[in-house]
Amino acid sequence: MTYVSPPPEARSRGWYKRNEIAVTPFLFLIPAVLFFAIYVIIPIGQSFWISFHEWDGLGDKTWVGTANYERLLFDDRKFTTSFWNNIKWLVLYLLAIPGGLFIALFLNQTVTGIRLYKSLFFFPFVISQVVVGLVFSWFYLPREGLLNAILAVFGAGPVNILGDPSTATYGIIAAGLWPQTAYCMILYLTGLNAVDPEQVEAARLDGAKGWRMLWYVILPQLRPATFIAFVVTIIGALRSFDLISVMTNGGPFGSTRVLSFYMFEESLSEFGFRMGYGAAIAVVLFFIMLGFIVYFLWSMWRDEKGAR
Repeated sequence: MTYVSPPPEARSRGWYKRNEIAVTPFLFLIPAVLFFAIYVIIPIGQSFWISFHEWDGLGDKTWVGTANYERLLFDDRKFTTSFWNNIKWLVLYLLAIPGGLFIALFLNQTVTGIRLYKSLFFFPFVISQVVVGLVFSWFYLPREGLLNAILAVFGAGPVNILGDPSTATYGIIAAGLWPQTAYCMILYLTGLNAVDPEQVEAARLDGAKGWRMLWYVILPQLRPATFIAFVVTIIGALRSFDLISVMTNGGPFGSTRVLSFYMFEESLSEFGFRMGYGAAIAVVLFFIMLGFIVYFLWSMWRDEKGAR
């Protein structure tokens, strides 16, 4: 086998020109990697470091080791309340996924006025969480609220959803489900557009219809949309700060706190600038999120490996 030397014009080109195809993608990636490192990776590392200190955010840090974590796990009832409220959010927030699916199935039909229905169901997705919180706060007002006006029609007495520690968290979760269901609906509408009509027609010829059609034909083809819906819903449940801040500010009596809101209270609120303790709460929340993210990435890898 004889070696053929490259033409003189190829040898005269610079190193970048000779390796342009291999190098160019990395040049595009470098800015994104730098931004990710500066604004994500480095702050995560700083949070870990701060969590082992007692610090007010301005003066010198005092090393306390694992004292912040020991207080969290064994001595802090507020942390326990916040943790279990996060569990409630995680479990009940998942109702947005079947809700979004059934709304999407309805909107995928040929129905008179379907564009109006789509606009009404899509509307919660385009408004901010702050507006959603204000709307539901008015809806839950003990005397003037629409909820109690509806209950009065049926002869039921007024209820104070946000003023009762036993119901306030569920009232906020219901407010969060409104836009989250709309988001899941959009994901499933997109997925329904990619459903193979030939498979649907073949299933009809075999006698499948109704729930059997949905379970054995439609849902398997909606697995990518379901996966994304699970990811965004769980992440949304874990970072439920804005609705709580607008609707109850953690009350009544701290009964609606979640980890993200408690972290803010300890770090930056009027209760004291305990940055080290707030960082410890942030680390716990980070590991909870990381567990879900790793599971979802592993599920994606397993599904892609099985499809090969």
